[in-house]
Amino acid sequence: MTPRERELADRLIRDRRLRAEEYEELLAERDAETAEYLAAAAVAERKKYYGTKVFVRGLIEISNICKNDCLYCGIRRSNRNCERYRLSAEEILACADEGVRLGMRTVVLQGGEDPYYTDDVVCGIVRGIKEKHPDCAVTLSLGERSRESYRRLREAGADRYLLRHETADAEHYHMLHPAEMSYDNRMRCLRDLRELGYQTGCGFMVGSPHQTMRHLAEDLAFIESFRPEMCGIGPFVPHHETPFAGEPAGSVELTCFLLSVIRLICPRVLLPATTALGTMHPRGRELGILAGANVVMPNLSPVDVRKQYELYDNKICTGEESAQCIRCLSARIAEIGYEIVTDRGDYAAE
Repeated sequence: MTPRERELADRLIRDRRLRAEEYEELLAERDAETAEYLAAAAVAERKKYYGTKVFVRGLIEISNICKNDCLYCGIRRSNRNCERYRLSAEEILACADEGVRLGMRTVVLQGGEDPYYTDDVVCGIVRGIKEKHPDCAVTLSLGERSRESYRRLREAGADRYLLRHETADAEHYHMLHPAEMSYDNRMRCLRDLRELGYQTGCGFMVGSPHQTMRHLAEDLAFIESFRPEMCGIGPFVPHHETPFAGEPAGSVELTCFLLSVIRLICPRVLLPATTALGTMHPRGRELGILAGANVVMPNLSPVDVRKQYELYDNKICTGEESAQCIRCLSARIAEIGYEIVTDRGDYAAE
């Protein structure tokens, strides 16, 4: 670690912020010693608020039908070889019941932007979960919707909403998305979610096509100003049926470095060790936790559709039963000195 890297690292630890050009410098000049130094500081910060707890969220992938055509995504509407599915309200509620039976107190409903899931349909599902399991948190990750839609879902009982911003640079955003999608609208959605009282999550892919260190620095500056309660990042993994099929995958090492930086910017943030990390490295989720993450999201979806929710190639956990997956995760997390807990895992208060 150079003296300059040490200076930047120490200032980040002390002040929770750097200028965008300093984030860029920290990322570009990083080495193993800097990564170890920041990871130790990030873990210390996380332990202040969460101890050795790793929160488990039950992920229900409700549909792989999507009206959008994002250039990086395996369920984009132009993928004619994607075998589509959609879970009924009854199937979703049964998955939530299974999660509660396994001890989970947060379920995450994630899916493509499927027009079938109108406000009435989703509100009914959210109310159904809340009425049966009032002690559970419901997180939604259903893409861009109107402010009125978000308001209705919040009033139905949704607690949290995950919407990756993907990139804080408008030009880069347009390199990753079709012309009909708007960077300004994505940011409008995040503002609306925050104003409506959701615990709000943003995030981005590490190593996405055309991404530079400057783009990543802008992402960190955005996180610094937005102050999300949750932040989901993972390495870009290409899908063979997209325009980015031949692009290189993102770096596990850089992803873990960024997890540490994000933890230091927002010490209380709920930070997943993502499935993409586990896909890219056999110990990816463990490495994420050792870098500062504190959330894992095992799959509660029906086993027969898991393979079809293929945002990227070689996704892990497509065949295990939910209980088996959780037992496996718990054992692996215990090996590195942490414990899986199944409570709601709310954002820590000041």
